Amino acid sequence: MSHHQFSRRDFLLKSGMGLGAAAAAGFVPGAGFIPAAHADGIVIDPANPLAPRATHHPGKIKSIIWLHMNGAPSTLDLFDYKPELHKLNGKPVPDSFTKGIKTSTQGGVSTLFASDKRVWKQYGESGAWFSDLVPNIAQHADKITFIKSSVTVGATHDISILKLNTGGVTPGRPSLGSWIIYALGSANPDLPPYVVLYNGDREPSGGAVNWSSGFLPAVFQGTAFLPGDSPILFLDTPAQRSAAQHRASLDLLNKLNSFNTSRYPSDTELLARRQSYELAYRMQSAAPEAVDLSKETEATKKLYGLDDKVSETYGQTLLKARRLVERGVRFVQVVSGFPEGVDEQNYRSWDAHRDIEGNHGTQAKMVDKPIAGLLADLKDRGLLDSTLVVWASEFGRTSWGESGTGRDHNPWGYTQWVAGAGFKPGFTYGETDAIGLQVADKEKAVDTYDLHATILWAMGLDHLKTVFLSNGRSERPTVTFGKVIQDVLA
Repeated sequence: MSHHQFSRRDFLLKSGMGLGAAAAAGFVPGAGFIPAAHADGIVIDPANPLAPRATHHPGKIKSIIWLHMNGAPSTLDLFDYKPELHKLNGKPVPDSFTKGIKTSTQGGVSTLFASDKRVWKQYGESGAWFSDLVPNIAQHADKITFIKSSVTVGATHDISILKLNTGGVTPGRPSLGSWIIYALGSANPDLPPYVVLYNGDREPSGGAVNWSSGFLPAVFQGTAFLPGDSPILFLDTPAQRSAAQHRASLDLLNKLNSFNTSRYPSDTELLARRQSYELAYRMQSAAPEAVDLSKETEATKKLYGLDDKVSETYGQTLLKARRLVERGVRFVQVVSGFPEGVDEQNYRSWDAHRDIEGNHGTQAKMVDKPIAGLLADLKDRGLLDSTLVVWASEFGRTSWGESGTGRDHNPWGYTQWVAGAGFKPGFTYGETDAIGLQVADKEKAVDTYDLHATILWAMGLDHLKTVFLSNGRSERPTVTFGKVIQDVLA
């Protein structure tokens, strides 16, 4: 009889007993239940759940920078030029355009509203339209893949933001970033593989539920980096404790744990706990260094708009995002906040129910130069061939006016775009109707599920094979929906 001691959990886990194995999978402190394997071939080492894993097929994307434009900008005023809307400005909305939709509860349908102050031009060989609100992003027209037939469900921010990030309209599902880390693991053992960044003095709308791992093990959830030089709370060694003392304590702890590991070699909890202590120790130097902008050149800082008060904090955030993907972080989720010193509540996100000129003027100036700088910097460093930048929002905004100077929520047709690895540059997919309200060709409608499925495919992951057994059900990133939009893939 073997002298090795196995727990009942380990016996079930190693024997591959289907539901029993999943139900009895090891619980790692701070990491959740870690199953060893799944029918789709994703194999998780309980002692090292962030170990790199193979893709389903060759993928072009290594990292994603997910730019969430919080509050939902009016893409009618940024990228979706509609001459007919300008001709009908101030007139009632024709019934033919609202057929088949239920309008928002925030005010119903009023007269059509075109922003007369916008100046539109075509840019690049692609001839893509941009308004004068985003002149810097416009210079990168031929890098961008526009999806002008985006749709979603719901028309309230928290619900639609949740769907944008997790595919679900109620809390409890994993975010897209969590699914990616679950499927691929980490590319840098010294940094969290999934990082969340934001600018402004408060956490983004909806909070941590939007980068949660849901029913996946918690080790796959996003790590929110705070603005400033100390990105993670409680990571720094206390001032009265030297680095040598800290290392000595960790070494002693490892010796004690090693003693127990030799007695219980299959104790996955103990192995994972040892690993988590070492990761935290390594992150004490790696995380602050990753977001330290002091070594960046003045030219680079200017490229990101750090020389302008309005764009400075968002520019810092995107520069940190570039430094993170440069160091192998797989998924960086950036939520737009608001510039320093902005007191006007209506300007603190893109949510322009009134004064769209002031709101979008401020928000666009905040993000335009930094995003353009990010695209240029990634290209110059050779990172755009392996990094995908996603410009996304919870929904768009209506063709009709609200409060005379703003726009209401629009989930029926709006623009999102991507730039970088795996996608056709200088390409537009789909369109909205003549007034920019609904998707013109419903066959080309791109829901959140389709966007997620397509991005996963470009990473080398099949959304139908990226599964996790939860409560007896094989869950996947796109719930029971989603199709890969092959037309946009390079």
